[in-house]
Amino acid sequence: MQKITPCLWYDDKAEEAVKFYTSLFKNSKIGGRTHYSEAGAKASGRPAGSLMTLMFELDGFECMAMNAGPMFQFTPAISFTVNCQTEEEIETLYKKFAEGGKVLMELAEYPFCEKFAWVEDKFGLSWQLGLTKRGQKIAPTLMFVGEHHKQAEQAMKFYVSQFANSKVIGLKHYEAGEHEPEGTLKHATFSLSGQEFMVLDSGYDHQFNFSLAISFIVNCEDQAEIDKFWTELSAGGNTNHCGWLMDKFGVSWQIVPKVFSQMMLGENKKKADQAIAALYKMTKLDIAELQKAYDQ
Repeated sequence: MQKITPCLWYDDKAEEAVKFYTSLFKNSKIGGRTHYSEAGAKASGRPAGSLMTLMFELDGFECMAMNAGPMFQFTPAISFTVNCQTEEEIETLYKKFAEGGKVLMELAEYPFCEKFAWVEDKFGLSWQLGLTKRGQKIAPTLMFVGEHHKQAEQAMKFYVSQFANSKVIGLKHYEAGEHEPEGTLKHATFSLSGQEFMVLDSGYDHQFNFSLAISFIVNCEDQAEIDKFWTELSAGGNTNHCGWLMDKFGVSWQIVPKVFSQMMLGENKKKADQAIAALYKMTKLDIAELQKAYDQ
């Protein structure tokens, strides 16, 4: 299990989206799923028995899709950068993602990459495609715009300080005379617990910002880890129900114990439903209380 798992929020398209994505990448698969219990349906307004979450992997990169209603939509503030190995690969992905979607940057040669494109797929999720042989195949990429413009480097350093086995891999700033303010972050790559992420600043008048449609699940070993991440990541931001929080930069996180995933994906549906009912009453998650509800 990855330390950090992106969670993608859909209305009723989670399974369709997952099948589409896993058809595009090698070494991909669909994993375990959960469904709304009576307690979950009551709390969320979703139909009881309908699909709640679906785990999947894209070339070994773990993600979770969730059907949770129409309240939030994806924005280009968080995209997924794909490091393509061949021209055939980047051209195929570009064509597939663009079908029914929107091209944000045409597939072409740019000063920063010999072949690059930025595409919003038919589900609204953004992808940056680059012809390169470096690094992790797929990397979540955060663009700091609007009220969070000029905060990319600060955010990166903050995240690196929170996770063990983390570091800044490389970064480049805008210089005098370029189209962005001097000293802001043109792009940077960093790792959190061995997973690569990217960040950049953009001062353009974008009509979007970070959205709860994409959050990052932190898979915690124990209550001490939950307490640490909950306190430190929420500082200057705000907390919500069921282990969700928003940090001071506007990025959303879910602080969840690994054991809860095991409960949800296990064979005992009744016990899983009991744990979910307990979770819906919590803000910060309490492993002991979840386990007590599961075991009763």
